[in-house]
Amino acid sequence: MKLNLPFFLLLSATMALAQFDSAAVLGTVRDSTGATVAEAGVHLESLGTGVTVSTTSDAEGNYQFLNIRIGQYRVSAAKSGFKTANSDTFAVTVAARQRVDLNLQVGEITETVTVTEAAALLETDTSSRSTVVGNKQIVDLPLNGRSYADLTLLVPGTTQALRGSLAGRDASYHVNGLRSSYNNFTLDGIENNAYGTSNQGFSNQVVQLSPDAVGEFRVTTNNFSAEYGRAGGAVINASLRSGTNDFHVTLWEFLRNTKLNAQGFFKPQFGKPVLIQNQFGAAVGGRIIRNKTFFFADYEGFRRTEKSLRFADLPTADLRAGQLGVALVDPFSGQPFSGTAVPASRITPFASRVLADLPAPNRPGSGALGVGLNYESLPAQTTPDNKGDIKVDHYFTSRLNAFFRYSRRETNAFAPPNIPGPSGGGGNGNTFVYNKSYAGAATYSLSAISLLEFRFGVTLTDAGKTPVNAAEPHIEETYGIRGIPKDPRIGGGLNTQGINGFTELGRQSSNPQFQNPTVVNPRFNYSHILGRHSLKTGYEYQAINTEINDLAPVYGRHAYAGAFSRPAGAAASNAYNFADFLLGAPSTVEKSTFVVLDYRQRMHFFYLQDDFKVNQKLTLNLGARYEFATPQWDAMNRIGNYDPSTNSLLFAKDGSIYDRSLIDPDRNNFAPRIGLAYQLSPKTVVRSGYGVSYVHFNRMGAKTCWDSPDRSFSG
Repeated sequence: MKLNLPFFLLLSATMALAQFDSAAVLGTVRDSTGATVAEAGVHLESLGTGVTVSTTSDAEGNYQFLNIRIGQYRVSAAKSGFKTANSDTFAVTVAARQRVDLNLQVGEITETVTVTEAAALLETDTSSRSTVVGNKQIVDLPLNGRSYADLTLLVPGTTQALRGSLAGRDASYHVNGLRSSYNNFTLDGIENNAYGTSNQGFSNQVVQLSPDAVGEFRVTTNNFSAEYGRAGGAVINASLRSGTNDFHVTLWEFLRNTKLNAQGFFKPQFGKPVLIQNQFGAAVGGRIIRNKTFFFADYEGFRRTEKSLRFADLPTADLRAGQLGVALVDPFSGQPFSGTAVPASRITPFASRVLADLPAPNRPGSGALGVGLNYESLPAQTTPDNKGDIKVDHYFTSRLNAFFRYSRRETNAFAPPNIPGPSGGGGNGNTFVYNKSYAGAATYSLSAISLLEFRFGVTLTDAGKTPVNAAEPHIEETYGIRGIPKDPRIGGGLNTQGINGFTELGRQSSNPQFQNPTVVNPRFNYSHILGRHSLKTGYEYQAINTEINDLAPVYGRHAYAGAFSRPAGAAASNAYNFADFLLGAPSTVEKSTFVVLDYRQRMHFFYLQDDFKVNQKLTLNLGARYEFATPQWDAMNRIGNYDPSTNSLLFAKDGSIYDRSLIDPDRNNFAPRIGLAYQLSPKTVVRSGYGVSYVHFNRMGAKTCWDSPDRSFSG
């Protein structure tokens, strides 16, 4: 499904300072004897935006501000008969529960006392295990490729996925030993997971922020709040920077160049491999209306040209002329050929055309036929990439604010084949990724102790690859091979020709390929403070529509294994494989039907979370979550299954979820969350917890799995 959203408008209610990062500032107001102070006026001031929000301490002296954006803050408390107490400046991090306790001294309310070290250095009110990576770390620590998510590796229990891969995959990590797809990425509290399971996109997240655009991010590896689901590994909650009353502009350029690089152990005959890389951009933020409206925008460009040494195994001039040096059998008559060559009259026009378009070997080859690594090239791989974001925050009243964000990324990379020319063209070829993300959110403060929150996000991805020689004429026109689809999305050129013992000719067999998911993600939350209980409940819906062409080879593949030209009893040799190619006798012919599937999946999530402050030392985090996710179905019912009990095939049809997906939906996904945090001393907090998580979308190999529970315990 294609969904075009040139303009997205969201107007809803929102609470002052709400930034949808689920952070909270809470504490207790006491007098000089340690007794709690009820009905004290408590004020939270944002130093960045100048906005102040107020509340009153309850009968036990406790106060709490919900859904606070990240940034620098100061808390003050005042009551008649006491001096006004101000805290030092402290930082609020994403998804934190920051405690700030204040002590009031007897005196006039007009007098002011600054309370140092009021903000707790430890999070004493949550059992979650998490690590915050701040903007200074993100910007200052060296990042090869400037992927902020690589700093997830600073978190204990995290390792890089696809280890040993040259390119790797952005934001792909194993957390607590689980698959990288078991992580859940959110940006500004809104869905940011990439649901394309092929390599196109090369990232586990849709919006890939520049480090200079990240306010901070939190990696929670265990004991999640019931608000978070769909994760067995980690929840990575990132926040895009917002503007403040002050204007800030950042410019950057990172350069890598061939002249700065070492030669390398193997010196190519063409000289030092070329590597020219520029990563540049700008970020700007500030106010539109002081204390009311703020903006932040960023752009980053990436240009990379790399020439890496490549080798291929090509047939020599003698082999191309049919001089194979072994006794041969005519595959069609069964009679032996005279001598050790394929007669020139028997070499097919197809083979002659393919060989004529191949480059000649340019270096000595190894092996019995002299073809091993006998061709060397230094082709250029280019990667242009552009991405950016724009975000606007607006404070309507002291109880109402909202934000809107738009993110976009475009890349068109070219991966050259090992063999140039019309008869080459292997490899990924032209890889393209187009991502768009629209996000808006709002909250409305019903009272000092309750608020409503609404978030809405849409992500659109077009990602795939096309063959190097897709623009060449169709294979029927050039080579006379019929029966190949002429859909322009497939392209032309030579199809895949696999000759055992030689580098594969023609296009990559899995090319073209694409997966284009569109995700719609609304969320509703309601928070309420009831004495010692901080309650939060909500509902989330997710609709995933994915256009998929992931069936190969749609353009056909021929494989030659010497099954027809080798005499009975003769030892296997790559010469026979090549003889079969010359004679037009493939061992295997494959072709898949070209079809674009239109997958559908719907998810519903409900949760209730209670953070119960039992006493000054003990906090219980109690929650429950229910998740229902349909199996995937095709919009046109093009799905089949096999019933072993009846030895029959089943086909999808209109009707129930089962009728359309041929899988019984799982309706019993209840996920309890139980945790506690106990403060042994000002420097020591003991945490323990138990929880169940479900993964509803994950492809392992060629199979899609639903509802795989991961249970975890930590203490």
